[in-house]
Amino acid sequence: MTATHDIIIIGAGAAGLMCAATAGKRGRRVLLLERADRPGKKILISGGGRCNFTNLHVRPECYLSANAHFARSALARYTPRDFLDLVERHGIAWHEKTLGQLFCDGSARQIVDMLLDECGQGAVDLRCEAEIGNIAHADGLFSLNAGSDTVCAPSLVIATGGPSIPKMGATGYAYDLARQFGLKVVEPRPALVPLTLGGEEALFRELTGISADVSARAGKTRFREAALFTHRGLSGPAILQISSYWRKGDTIGIDFLPDHQGDWLLAAKRDQPRSTLSAQLRAALPHRLADALAERIALGGELGNLSDKTLRAAEQRLGDWPFCPNGSEGYAKAEVTIGGISTAELSSKTMEARKLPGLFAIGEAVDVTGWLGGYNFHWAWASGVAAGLAA
Repeated sequence: MTATHDIIIIGAGAAGLMCAATAGKRGRRVLLLERADRPGKKILISGGGRCNFTNLHVRPECYLSANAHFARSALARYTPRDFLDLVERHGIAWHEKTLGQLFCDGSARQIVDMLLDECGQGAVDLRCEAEIGNIAHADGLFSLNAGSDTVCAPSLVIATGGPSIPKMGATGYAYDLARQFGLKVVEPRPALVPLTLGGEEALFRELTGISADVSARAGKTRFREAALFTHRGLSGPAILQISSYWRKGDTIGIDFLPDHQGDWLLAAKRDQPRSTLSAQLRAALPHRLADALAERIALGGELGNLSDKTLRAAEQRLGDWPFCPNGSEGYAKAEVTIGGISTAELSSKTMEARKLPGLFAIGEAVDVTGWLGGYNFHWAWASGVAAGLAA
């Protein structure tokens, strides 16, 4: 059997497009296969249609993986500045929103067009609506049926992502393919996903639509951003971030007043003895939320009539309010998947499988999951470049 291409990449999302562009510009003959009717569909819906394409604060500590150091090599060799240089070369206007998050001024379509233009600078054959048959490996070549064609190449790149957002066509295909070739998979689960509440905590559903700036905690990990009450539980950036660290059965803690110093209620008792807890909370929080928290703490009467011990207990609860989610909203609402193809199976420099030379895995398919805010797109770029330079 003779190779029809140098590299076959399955999946024309962020990682696959970046890998194809990188390899194509090296003079490699690249076949990029996409099951959907067009490439980059997740890119197009990201960031409210403006694509949060990277983050200025990317560093290995912002990624979750069974191997905390795995992402370090790829991230060091392809930085946010590198991607920003690419964006600027293509004349795409951008802005920083908050916390280092970079967005297009215009449309996410600009990022997809940029990547397609980069692919066009090399020998990249992009085929959408590709029906992929069984994949085999023999005599140093990977072969598969792509529609009516049989194609083969010495390098195969798995870039099909994870099962998050199934309405976009996402599946666990990458894991099945990895297992076929003997690679281990770290159990996947939804990440960057809203959490659901049940039982007595369901009473908070009366606050649907209310958000507040909080500090959310899971274990020792903490994020300071907005939390949003929904008809099913908790969402908003702070909750999405914490969801990646949360496991079913665990409790999370919410500090509803992260800017308040210790003994703030005692100070209020001294300065405004006739004030109430509800009045103090209303000064800092949306009124319906303030009233709901005050009602659950059940401190009746004026602050001046309450003991310091009682007020300190109220402070403590408001500063680490426990919630025990009964689940999440699952892959349908998850922005990414945590877990995936084990990093123990891959080279951190090239993303190539240790057991099977020529096989690569990149992007969300791999057990590397970033924080909310452009980190996962940057992992797609960095891992795609790493494989594109090596395959």
